[in-house]
Amino acid sequence: MERQPAEGALSWRLSAHPVTLGFFLAFRLAALLTYLFGLLFTSNFVFIFIIVIILLSVDFYYCKNIAGRRLVGLRWWNETNPDTGESTWVFESADESLSHLSADCESRRINATDSRFFWLSLYAQPVLWVGLALVAIVRLEFIWLSLVIIAVILGITNGVAFSRADKFGQASSFAGSALNTGLGNKLTGGLVSRIFR
Repeated sequence: MERQPAEGALSWRLSAHPVTLGFFLAFRLAALLTYLFGLLFTSNFVFIFIIVIILLSVDFYYCKNIAGRRLVGLRWWNETNPDTGESTWVFESADESLSHLSADCESRRINATDSRFFWLSLYAQPVLWVGLALVAIVRLEFIWLSLVIIAVILGITNGVAFSRADKFGQASSFAGSALNTGLGNKLTGGLVSRIFR
């Protein structure tokens, strides 16, 4: 009899969204593998540069807009105020406490395996690209360094943004749960009664 892996283990069988997870990891690996092994198939630097940039762009978009939302219930975007030109980051997290109101409540719960794959990949990819940047510097291949810097910037941007979105979601759920408890109701009730005496 085959033993079932524990919840949160890095196993495809436990994923709630295996297709989303598969594409997420495929786009991340495709850019790295094309960068590493592209010269085996062609000696054209420009062709490899363009293919890797396209793969990095698709990975960035897919991670930001699809995988983040489906795998960990987080989204982020940047808004610019047209009047002042001020740029602000907006973070959004799925509210698991409302999942009983949704028709697709299963999709709103965060699967531990999906979450683990997501966060591990999100933080590992920029680290690998930084390693490749060091290799490019040591080999004095500065033309490749520009491509690696773009990859590092895109990876770190997604990493920082999703980390902030996760902290925002945790803070929101903590504040919401604190206000919904008896202690929270007493504190807010006491505060309101003091203000409006």
